[in-house]
Amino acid sequence: METGYNKNVEEFRELEYPMLEDAVYLDHAGTTLYSKSLMERFTADMMGNLFGNPHSASGSSQLSTHRIEDIRLKALRFFNADPDEFDLIFVANATAGIKLVMEALRECDGGFKYGYHRAAHTSLIGVRENAVSSQCLVDLDVERWLSGRESLVDEETGSKTNLFAFPAQSNMDGRRLPLSWASRARRLNNSTSTTYTLLDASAFVSTAQLDLGEANTAPDFTVLSFYKIFGFPDLGALIVRKESGLILQERRYFGGGTVDLVLSVKEQWHVPKTQFLHESLEDGTLPFHNILALDAAIAAHKQLYGTMDQISQHATFLAQRLYDGLANLRHSNSEPVCVMHSHGFNSKPSPYMQGPIVAFNLKNIHGAWVSNTEFEKLAAVRKFHVRSGGLCNPGGVAACLNLEPWEMRQNFSSGFKCGTEADIYGGNITGVIRASVGAMSTKSDVEAFISFVEEFYCETVTSPPLSPLSVSQSLGHLFVESLTIYPIKSCGGFEIPSETGWEVRPEGLAWDREWCLVHWGTGQALSQKRHPRMALLRPVIDFEGGLLHVRYHGTLPRGLPKEISIPLSENPAFYSGSESDKSLSSRVCGEAVVTRMYGKKEINKYFSEILGVSCVLARFPAGGSGFGTRHSKAHMQKHQRPKTDFVPDVPGTFPAPPTPPDSDSEVQKRPILLSNESPILAINRASLDALNEDIIRNGGKPASASVFRANIVLASTTSERQEPYSEDHWTGLRIGRQTFQMLGSCRRCHMICVDQDSAEKNEEPFVTLAKTRRFESKIFFGSHMCHIPSKELTKEGQHPTIRVGDVVLIEG
Repeated sequence: METGYNKNVEEFRELEYPMLEDAVYLDHAGTTLYSKSLMERFTADMMGNLFGNPHSASGSSQLSTHRIEDIRLKALRFFNADPDEFDLIFVANATAGIKLVMEALRECDGGFKYGYHRAAHTSLIGVRENAVSSQCLVDLDVERWLSGRESLVDEETGSKTNLFAFPAQSNMDGRRLPLSWASRARRLNNSTSTTYTLLDASAFVSTAQLDLGEANTAPDFTVLSFYKIFGFPDLGALIVRKESGLILQERRYFGGGTVDLVLSVKEQWHVPKTQFLHESLEDGTLPFHNILALDAAIAAHKQLYGTMDQISQHATFLAQRLYDGLANLRHSNSEPVCVMHSHGFNSKPSPYMQGPIVAFNLKNIHGAWVSNTEFEKLAAVRKFHVRSGGLCNPGGVAACLNLEPWEMRQNFSSGFKCGTEADIYGGNITGVIRASVGAMSTKSDVEAFISFVEEFYCETVTSPPLSPLSVSQSLGHLFVESLTIYPIKSCGGFEIPSETGWEVRPEGLAWDREWCLVHWGTGQALSQKRHPRMALLRPVIDFEGGLLHVRYHGTLPRGLPKEISIPLSENPAFYSGSESDKSLSSRVCGEAVVTRMYGKKEINKYFSEILGVSCVLARFPAGGSGFGTRHSKAHMQKHQRPKTDFVPDVPGTFPAPPTPPDSDSEVQKRPILLSNESPILAINRASLDALNEDIIRNGGKPASASVFRANIVLASTTSERQEPYSEDHWTGLRIGRQTFQMLGSCRRCHMICVDQDSAEKNEEPFVTLAKTRRFESKIFFGSHMCHIPSKELTKEGQHPTIRVGDVVLIEG
């Protein structure tokens, strides 16, 4: 029986949410989605009326003012809040509301003491930096305090003001905390101390009715973001019990529109507005267009979904179905695939105890953690929208993963921080995966996600592979099929002519990834992950003219030349001028570097207009030092080392034959320019052919060698195909007269899904690689390598080169 499920959503979703075509959106705890009806209502309102800045007496201004006050009342009624008992202050988001409360309380005589629940969002935790003393509380601590057995904060101070903050619902695991804590805390107030309660309702209001009908039991301050409910507008609210609102007048700052009179010359004096609480707290011009959009949002929401209670029942049904489906997944050895963290689903679901958020982690068949980062990459390729990591809930994540403070500090010292890809340290995972449903979610969304996890993460055990053939038996004769460099990082490649001997430098092949395009605002190097059209920017090296020519192989924006040219030499004229005679601090793969910025306007305009992002061309020439140099991070992976245990069959990790241990020289620092991990990247044609056979067998489009953006493609000269993936176990190569050391397999992201000829994104080859080439949840294809300089004082030793057609000999 599908109690609570709203089948009407399936009927109107295609029309109201066209952006969901071919996508499964399960991040409603981040934001829900805006409907077509909402946007059409808002657009009609904007086109049909003239709205001015509210701080004026003109007709357009007064229309805005009256509408804002009407919408303020509608918003209060949406939460069943009596306007005689509550006031609503419009803010940018919930965090801005939290800061507003904090700014007032820190001005109280003696400051304020602060207690916050372990499930608090980071924005609530940050308040502690302005309190005279603070403490993080768990349920037992709260109950002891509310029963009078303990104080809110252990430390004794002279403050008479307390603030207790907690979320109505954890944004991490969906657990709903007792709203009765607010009224119970109020009963503790006496002549010596006053406790105020701050409720973060942001996660809760997305799918539940916030009922402030009883002012005596309501929190003193409630913060929320409207986009969590409606998807749009980007607007928040601070809802204040009027009985508690006087404390907010302690805030010292005042902005435009919050005062009746200000003296600034000769005397410093001002008179705050006092008729309504919100008048003295809404600084400057309100985001009146967003507030007007809120009117359309409330109306469209009611038209589509009726009441919040109906949404709550719908979301509860789907979330329980999602939880059960994931919790029941098993590997072939009967071990669970998912470690579940949303424990409110274990018993009969209750909207009073558990919100529609399912937090979990994945383990492989051997009980090892699966990287959340790698999971999210594969999910993104399959068009599943979920979130993973710390989720801005450090207390909740630490508790469910049993992470101790010393452990988290140690992880930070090892390089872990918000946004880093590495998320497994010392055998422990550092974050969780969160899937959350909402008003417009359907059963098919839930079933598709469960099937996705089952397809890629339920593993079976096979017998150990047969002993591999010896190298001499299986490798056949190899040669260099093609050589390619990528002068501008993440742009198209330049294929080396077959008759040309190409210089090999310590940093890699000459001219490879020496330039990059850098975002003007952030300094971040651009890549095809976000800007796939970069693949169509194709360079040609013209040694005769001493130029790098770049041409765009797509529809050229009007007014741009067909081609631009950049000198191969470091021409001072291109760096000179008031805008450009400087270096630019940039970030490449999360690493800080200093690049040389090009100041020619026509060059930067060319790239910016083609890509639709403000960017500059920068150069990172060889031979730098400090932030002007980078080093290889490539190393041999575990699947390339000796292995005798049983191994999982696909999907999961792939078998690896015995290989030599790591070389001692792997710790040697090897310079690179703007490549991700190593000086040179090679792929094996036999491995690509094997991969494409798997792709075709599953009905997919075969992958071109170009999507892997390798410098060297190796192929066999014999009709007998070489053993696929034998490169995993090579230790070195001899190409022509040059020697190379293998540095390990290349870890892959979903950038390989960008077709280098059309710039279109596909699922393949990432999806098939996820089934056939995944080890410890990381996906590998291709091999990192570096050149070993010759010690011979010969022409070849001083100027090493390789060329297409060179014979390749293998070590290992």
